[in-house]
Amino acid sequence: MEFSCVSNTGNRDQNEDSARGIILEESDGNRGFFVLADGLGGHGRGEVASQYVTEAFLDYFRNHFTDADVLEKGIEYVQEGLLQIQKIENAKNEMKTTIVALCIQNGCIRWGHVGDSRLYYFKKKKLVCRSLDHSVPQMLALAGEIKEKDIRKHPDRNKLLRVLGTEWEEPQYEISDEWEQTGQEAFLLCSDGFWENITEKEMVKALKKAKNVNQWINIMNEIVQKHGMSTDMDNNTALAIMT
Repeated sequence: MEFSCVSNTGNRDQNEDSARGIILEESDGNRGFFVLADGLGGHGRGEVASQYVTEAFLDYFRNHFTDADVLEKGIEYVQEGLLQIQKIENAKNEMKTTIVALCIQNGCIRWGHVGDSRLYYFKKKKLVCRSLDHSVPQMLALAGEIKEKDIRKHPDRNKLLRVLGTEWEEPQYEISDEWEQTGQEAFLLCSDGFWENITEKEMVKALKKAKNVNQWINIMNEIVQKHGMSTDMDNNTALAIMT
């Protein structure tokens, strides 16, 4: 198992994305945990929210990785922590963020997310599936009102239906089914600033061309920067993992 990360500010004043990963070498095999967050710039202090979430999430995993529900409890843990920070700093309407997290251990693959930061799952260099955004354009696509490819440039693409840092009456995260780890898997966790500027076909083509995870993410990053060059480019961050 190996991973690599890229993060760019784009045309923004500061980078409000954050991404981290950890691989634990245990007697019963390696365990990998990876998390990415995209702070909401329009609400203020998004960089504080995203950094807190990724750091706190990894700390939670280190202490609870044997728990079967580590993803669910981890998201709830950082959500409550973020709300507490808002109260302490009198910043209730600030510090909001997306999250996407991947857990690989004991031959099992699971991921969870809130918002529009995505996870792409590849096997044998073919795209298997991706997470579905908690956003207005994603709902329109699921309803058949727009095509999937139209999400990228939709005028409401930044309108999110779920985020961390807003009070929940019930859990707002979405957790994937459990997938068996058999090898030859690859994963991409990325913020919307990244996936908006690269297609799934380009991701697969880069994966087929790459000899390792660093090459894969660097090829994709070059594509993203090229496509975003003449646009008002957002922060763009990606975390790539190969097993």
